[in-house]
Amino acid sequence: MRWTQRLRGAGTVAVAAALLGGALAVPSAGAAPSGGRLTDLVNPFIGTENEGNTYPGAAVPFGMVQLSPDTGHNTGYDHSDTHIRGFSAVHLSGVGCGLGGDLPVLPTTGDVTETDYAKYAAEFSHDTEKARPGYYKVGLKSGIDAELTATERTGVQRYRFPATDKANVLINAGQSLHKSVRTEVEVLDRRTVRTKITGSGFCQDTKPYTLYTVTRFDRPFVSSGTWKGGTVTAGSAKSSADGERNGAYVRFDTAKDRTVEATTALSYVDARGAALNLRAEGGRSFDRVEHAARAKWEDRLDDVRAQGGSKTLRRTFYSSLYRSFLAPNIGSDVDGRYTGWDQKTHRTADHGGSTYYQNWSLWDTYRTQAQLLALLAPRESRDMALSVLRIDAESGWLPKWGYGTVETNIMTGDPVTPFLTNAYQQGLLKGYEQQAYRALKKNADGVPPAASAPVGREANEEYIAEGFAPYIKGRPHAKPGDSDYDHGASATLEYALSDAMLGQMARELGHEKDAERYAARAQNYRKIFDSSTGFFRARDKAGAFTGPADPAKSQGFHEGTSWQYQWLVPQDLPGMVDLIGGKQATNDRLDSFFAYEQLLKDPAKTAREVWVNGPYDYYNADKYNPQNEPDLIAPYTYLSTGQPWKTTDVVHAALTLFTDTPTGMTGNDDLGTMSAWNVLSSIGIFPVQPGTDTWGLSTPVFERVDLTLDRRYYPRGRFTVTAPGTSPEKRYVQSVRADGADYGRTYLRTDDIRELRELSFGVGEKPSRWGTSAEAAPPVVG
Repeated sequence: MRWTQRLRGAGTVAVAAALLGGALAVPSAGAAPSGGRLTDLVNPFIGTENEGNTYPGAAVPFGMVQLSPDTGHNTGYDHSDTHIRGFSAVHLSGVGCGLGGDLPVLPTTGDVTETDYAKYAAEFSHDTEKARPGYYKVGLKSGIDAELTATERTGVQRYRFPATDKANVLINAGQSLHKSVRTEVEVLDRRTVRTKITGSGFCQDTKPYTLYTVTRFDRPFVSSGTWKGGTVTAGSAKSSADGERNGAYVRFDTAKDRTVEATTALSYVDARGAALNLRAEGGRSFDRVEHAARAKWEDRLDDVRAQGGSKTLRRTFYSSLYRSFLAPNIGSDVDGRYTGWDQKTHRTADHGGSTYYQNWSLWDTYRTQAQLLALLAPRESRDMALSVLRIDAESGWLPKWGYGTVETNIMTGDPVTPFLTNAYQQGLLKGYEQQAYRALKKNADGVPPAASAPVGREANEEYIAEGFAPYIKGRPHAKPGDSDYDHGASATLEYALSDAMLGQMARELGHEKDAERYAARAQNYRKIFDSSTGFFRARDKAGAFTGPADPAKSQGFHEGTSWQYQWLVPQDLPGMVDLIGGKQATNDRLDSFFAYEQLLKDPAKTAREVWVNGPYDYYNADKYNPQNEPDLIAPYTYLSTGQPWKTTDVVHAALTLFTDTPTGMTGNDDLGTMSAWNVLSSIGIFPVQPGTDTWGLSTPVFERVDLTLDRRYYPRGRFTVTAPGTSPEKRYVQSVRADGADYGRTYLRTDDIRELRELSFGVGEKPSRWGTSAEAAPPVVG
């Protein structure tokens, strides 16, 4: 999801065009620089400008802590800003609204007189910035150097001050990226400060959540104090506030020892949890923590060894792989306790000891990132899926967009169903299949009561009765967040998609009557097809088509138009093709949608200037929007229309939007969604039917990619994709061989990945007949 953004400068188009050859060229080269490490290829600044909304700071894979600078942008850091307000402990990569930014900490010198971090912010220059996975450094113009690193539950700061007797660290409890509800700060002793922060919000007001922190310095401070509102009180040890500015400062004498280190531990449970997390993960020097963080990232990135490609291609690829592992985030403390959505304390020991995770941007991640993690991080993915099931068990309903310990209800449809059916199909729910099915069935057939925070399938009553979710403009919202009634047409398509995936699961688990019912409901996409226009169209409560007939100006679609949602029928593309008028009519429409003739002449320019009309303008468009979720699968539709080579043309053009600069993220990253799209499309395998185990094929951009896989889920432990000679010119599949045998389908199943050692693409300069038969296309789900 996105909000407004500054438009890219004209120079960006020229840069993108210049990079086309370099970005997809594949001269012989190893995965990492000579003598270097894979972390050297990651640029955390990618996406920090033009509303990519990534953060450059320090985190470890799936860590609770994301210690990063905030510059005044609503989601944290913007590369075009020049002042840092503080280094805060919580961020989400690529979200579209302010969320997190808890406990911004900033080193200063001199007297503490100003309490608003927008006013005491420190000026800096990008010339002094440096970042890599697990590490960030900046030189402030005040003469202070700041470095950041992290463990799973702690953030570690190292500050080098000028020689002064007034070296301060400001610990701001009362300001963040969201609404502050109530905060408490307490100086416990000459080395320790504790806070309790209750905040709310994410695009709209939500139920509040509480975060507990404890910060321990490596040496005693000489004095301290607190502030409330605009009043600073020297020597004060406690302060609390309701929505006001609130914080503490500590002071050091750096005349002889100019370096100060501090470790901040978090907990979403209580102060004791923060203290236990500090005891377990703190106490080590900054250098040791940074070394361990980098080692964790090396281990993660090393599971994907890409050979070939330019430096730009490899940097964008490994940077995307890095961002794909930033979320969801650990929510349980080292003692196994976590706060559930019922706001009660629970223990992971009661659920087999699995790690509890939180932060669920499901409308986004169910399309790409969930599948990538299932492939490369199946143990964590299993725990993530079980965490979602705990939300249902503890609060009564499955989530839609969960942050920390609360539901935000941001976005629409039913994204939790394909998220969990994907986990099931990937073999991640063994022992929990029936529990997951019961939760999904309740979600698919009901609506949460008024007293429950989630909205679930808000329009389910009408959908089940009439076959569509009505578009009711301006209907009062009963709960904070987005409403399916505001986006009835797209909600219908997403409900139907989810019904198909749940029906498949029901059949495999022996629930035949349910399977038939859900399979029938999966055809509800037909109920909103207007044969007079040949496009999907919203219906009002009475069942009449409503809004402009022009599909580019359609209403009732969430962050998109009827053109862009036309292809969101992965469960039954043959049925959709028939509605449009057959394969030829469908291919003609796809060619128009992608501006295919222009694309062949200039892929990068088409991607930048035709597809992206003001990068976050969702509406009034009849072209592909590669920067948003609704049509991420659309390029792979050609696999079902007998023209698979066009999938490669479109995908490779879209890949030029990813570069190794701060403007190089195509839209908000949405907790790794866009990054995972880049990774999977670059490898040449993509989840074309989210919620299933089907992977569509297109030409890889690397000559060889070796995937190291978890043997508990992939017994061979390795899967290799090769495409010798692949290049912008030689991008068309001539043949595919699976362990040496001819392979004619345009898709794989996960079991194929488990059984095969190598999938090899033969490539050439012109399209071939490979994959063009009806039998080669991904099958209907059901």
